Amino acid sequence: MKKITVILLFFVAVILFASCYAVDNTESVIIIRLGEPVRVVDMPGLHIKIPFIESAVSITNRILYSTSQPSQVITKDKKSILIDYYCQWKVLDPLQLYKSVRNEIGAMKRLENIIYSGMRMELPKHDLVEIINANRRTIMTNVTEAAGIKAKTELGIEIIDIRLKRADLPKENENNIFARMITERERIAKQYRSEGQEEAQKIRAKTDTEVAVMLAEAEKNAQILRGKADAEAIALYAKAFSSDPSFYEFNKIIGFYSDSKHPMKIIISTDSKMFKLLKDNK
Repeated sequence: MKKITVILLFFVAVILFASCYAVDNTESVIIIRLGEPVRVVDMPGLHIKIPFIESAVSITNRILYSTSQPSQVITKDKKSILIDYYCQWKVLDPLQLYKSVRNEIGAMKRLENIIYSGMRMELPKHDLVEIINANRRTIMTNVTEAAGIKAKTELGIEIIDIRLKRADLPKENENNIFARMITERERIAKQYRSEGQEEAQKIRAKTDTEVAVMLAEAEKNAQILRGKADAEAIALYAKAFSSDPSFYEFNKIIGFYSDSKHPMKIIISTDSKMFKLLKDNK
């Protein structure tokens, strides 16, 4: 009798265990009857289901995060970039989610396809600079809205936010881009050097012209001064020579002998004018 009682109690316990399930306030539970979902239980607490016929599948209602593997996208200016993202989302309709992808893991895989589809529609409308810096927030807002509509319709999921983690150039393109950057910088440097040389030539030409003008002006002033000095000297010589002609003749002869560049001895005849002048002007 005791054995039968123990067996009965054991079966009762198994049936009770198979009949009861708990619902947490962070989740919803879908009741599956013979492979088909029949209802969703949101009320936290202990609930009863038909044992061995119905099963309970939990779907969280918390905010979830998912990331992606890098994927390649072509921009409007024909640049190939590698992008990946992170996404915040939550389940709005657990029953629709279960019917579509069964669980959260399946939802993440399907969500990645939806988001990348939205990015491949939106990113090719923009240049690389806009995606990386200038218009990034607006672009991702558009992607979030487009992907959110599709995710809600197909999966019963609300997409809260999508952000790019990175937008890098493919490895095979980096060398070509760096080479183009170097070539462009060299071209700019060559242009600056050419412009500098041209400007230097202009400055040198202007300076040479100013120097030539200054030298010509100085030479002109020197000629004027020399002319005035010569005129005054001639006037003084004329005045002196007119008052004493013999002095003029003496000075001329002395000048003739003093013009010699080499020292020499002069023998003067007693009959010469030089001797006579020297004798008369002792």
